[in-house]
Amino acid sequence: MVDLPGDLCDLLDQYERYLRLGRNRSAHTVRAYLGDARSLLEHLCTRAPDSAISEIDLSLLRSWLAAHSAAGAARSTMARRASAARAFTAWLTHTGRLTDDPGPRLGSSRAHRILPAVLGRDQADSAMTAAESGAAQRDPMALRDRLIVEMLYATGIRVSELCGLDIDDVDRSRRVVRVLGKGNKERSVPFGLPADTALENWVTYGRAHLATPESGPALLLGRRGRRLDQRQARTVVHEVVSAVPGAPDLGPHGLRHTAATHLLEGGADLRVVQELLGHASMATTQLYTHVSIERLRRIHDQAHPRA
Repeated sequence: MVDLPGDLCDLLDQYERYLRLGRNRSAHTVRAYLGDARSLLEHLCTRAPDSAISEIDLSLLRSWLAAHSAAGAARSTMARRASAARAFTAWLTHTGRLTDDPGPRLGSSRAHRILPAVLGRDQADSAMTAAESGAAQRDPMALRDRLIVEMLYATGIRVSELCGLDIDDVDRSRRVVRVLGKGNKERSVPFGLPADTALENWVTYGRAHLATPESGPALLLGRRGRRLDQRQARTVVHEVVSAVPGAPDLGPHGLRHTAATHLLEGGADLRVVQELLGHASMATTQLYTHVSIERLRRIHDQAHPRA
């Protein structure tokens, strides 16, 4: 790692404030973009210790990416670094530090889009049944765990959105949950009777046993009464799904993929699924159509006499 001059460290601090306050990016994205910006500046200083910000050009961006590629960076990582570089140079141009933005002319390899693993309908039913069985004795933790898997599968919401839910975000009369998604965009997502039953049992018999003054309005709680941590939710999903014979190892995002796939296989319109999942781009939602087509192809190959 190269020690950056004080003025470049100050520049990174300003960029971090911009990412956190001005763009509503997630903490993970802020860390990644900031790390890539630092790496780019270190590359600039390595080439010439007395280099100025104004010397960032297309040649520098390409040599920076080439160095990472030569070090064995994956295509997905290279695609992210290129995106981060474009965001950084756009900010430098907007703030007057660059007169010409080289970012738009920077090409990059597209990341491989890997088809996500999903549960079959029978496997999803088995996972929900396993969670329901575990909650039969009204143990508070088991009731909570059942609600976690039921709500993730019923709605397809992100694990961060699930853990961020407050009690008032759930409208049981209409069976709708209000979700605050990426970019602080709010959307309403419906859920079915099984999730509603799990919700009623958790609120009636489970949450009260774990709640403390620190719980606040959080819907889901950890063992010590604080708002449920995303890592705890991931552990719960992995444990529930691992009990299903033949099921792939899935976390909360796998249940989100599964919900979207089953919606499309059941005849849901692609734009409706986009709205339910909170995707900004239809291209992201279209990934699930490929999953459905792949499954149809496998069934066709197995069942058609002339496949």
